[in-house]
Amino acid sequence: MKLAFLYAGQGSQHVGMGRDLYEAYPAFRQVLDSAPVEFDLKGLCFDGPEEQLNDTRYTQPCMVAFAAGVTAVLKEAGIVPEYAAGLSLGEYSALQCAGVFDAPTAISLVAFRGQAMASAVQGRPCGMAAVLGMDRESLKAVCGEASDAGVVECTNFNCPGQIVISGDAAAVDKAGALAKAAGAKRVLPLKVSGPFHTSLMAPAGDALREKFKSVTFGEMEIPVLFNCLGDLKGERDTIPNLLEQQVQSSVYLEDTIRRLHELGVDTVVEIGPGRALSGFVKKTAKEIKCYPVETVSELEAAIAALKGE
Repeated sequence: MKLAFLYAGQGSQHVGMGRDLYEAYPAFRQVLDSAPVEFDLKGLCFDGPEEQLNDTRYTQPCMVAFAAGVTAVLKEAGIVPEYAAGLSLGEYSALQCAGVFDAPTAISLVAFRGQAMASAVQGRPCGMAAVLGMDRESLKAVCGEASDAGVVECTNFNCPGQIVISGDAAAVDKAGALAKAAGAKRVLPLKVSGPFHTSLMAPAGDALREKFKSVTFGEMEIPVLFNCLGDLKGERDTIPNLLEQQVQSSVYLEDTIRRLHELGVDTVVEIGPGRALSGFVKKTAKEIKCYPVETVSELEAAIAALKGE
């Protein structure tokens, strides 16, 4: 067995996430209780309100704390992956898993990242939508056609037949309508609060570049595949530069999954609320077995299966 951890990104969060894990596992509880944020992270995860949880300034540290807690439980059980990757925000969790950041640093960094992303487009109506049933080049052409209504770009290449577009709300709406007219099966608005991974996030990239100057980056103990590459980093790539680029450029998750398969990965643990990433894996490399982990029962089942119990 060759194992990878794959970490969820924004959009899968929901009120109540992590409550049973917090009650069952001291390692999970310790991560949430020690999160270095200026709000009640545990209370927001467990009790909401949903509107605040869905605000990127709060979503990001909540999601990374959840992921770090699950990673700690898996590590206690002796389960460590050969590779790690994450969708968007989940990349920070992958780097935390790999030893580049400890949990408090990862949570603190994404809290800063969330604030920077919110500030980049404050007061600007924006949106994201998943487009089903179109290829990359056709959807890029649609976005170009809709650009007279504002910025709209292809931002997440999740799996064959599912691409996310992001940007100004009017332009996203126009691109969605044009995509349907061009043969898209469906266009689904996403519950996120900004035009993530577009050129509109350039100010957030600038803020992160300055922030990273005061952050210590540890050596990767396991290889991480990066969003903006869809692959392992090259010799000339640096993690700060890749994270700066990531916030304002496309996420190549489909390419990442294909690369994991090429590297021999046959088993994935999806860490985070929901099962979206497992769905992407099955549509991209159906040979890979997936264990989505959000609840105590799912975590116990995954640990038992991975340890051959």
